Amino acid sequence: MPVTLFDDGNHKCIAFTDLVEGNGIQANQFLIVNRGEGMLLDPGGNLTYKHLLAEIAKFTLPAHTRYIFASHQDPDIVASANGWLLITDAKIVIAQEWTRFIPHFCLKGLTEGRMIAIPPHGMNLELGQGVLKLIPAHFLHTVGNFQVYDPISKILFSGDVGASLVDAQAAGLAVEDFDAHAAAGHMEAFHRRYMCSNKACRLWVQMVRRLDVEWIVPQHGGSFKGKAMVNRFLDWFENLECGTDLLTEADFRIP
Repeated sequence: MPVTLFDDGNHKCIAFTDLVEGNGIQANQFLIVNRGEGMLLDPGGNLTYKHLLAEIAKFTLPAHTRYIFASHQDPDIVASANGWLLITDAKIVIAQEWTRFIPHFCLKGLTEGRMIAIPPHGMNLELGQGVLKLIPAHFLHTVGNFQVYDPISKILFSGDVGASLVDAQAAGLAVEDFDAHAAAGHMEAFHRRYMCSNKACRLWVQMVRRLDVEWIVPQHGGSFKGKAMVNRFLDWFENLECGTDLLTEADFRIP
């Protein structure tokens, strides 16, 4: 079932947490609608496409989708690009580094004139009568990685930062016990393996602390709602050793 994260009558943020069927990793998809104009965030691949199309029609006409935002290039993020470009006039918004990768998901020529390349420092993006901030999250976990901060709802859609590996029933729920979630939801193990380094974590946290964030909502698993829980996550992430911090010679043995 869709989860309404925010709705003031003119501006809506919706999460879809249970659309992945089969053996694919659980993933959350998101829709932001401002005065009728929509943006899909990380819509996923073929496992979610037809289900997501049916669900977003409850909130806005699919034809009113102005943007397809992709935080990075992974298939659970944007492998369904071809389908969305065929049925809407939307443009795909993705980092400059990945604009030449998206055509591999699509029919020849379908992406021409329909890509918005995010520069390395990020950008503002108008949606309806609102403005969304596309903020950098470089190497968290890929080069050319971006997130969406919505100043109206004060939600940070954080992509893989904060992700946890849980079943669909637990996905999308606000975390109540941070320590238990970090362990049981495999959040710590995921971040140690997939995030690049503590330097990238610290720089990201310094940037996010300058925003007024009430809710961090990742692309996988549960979310961090309220200033106290947001700060709890930021403190944890700021001090996390991960990626290249943990590499040793044993990781580079010839089999």
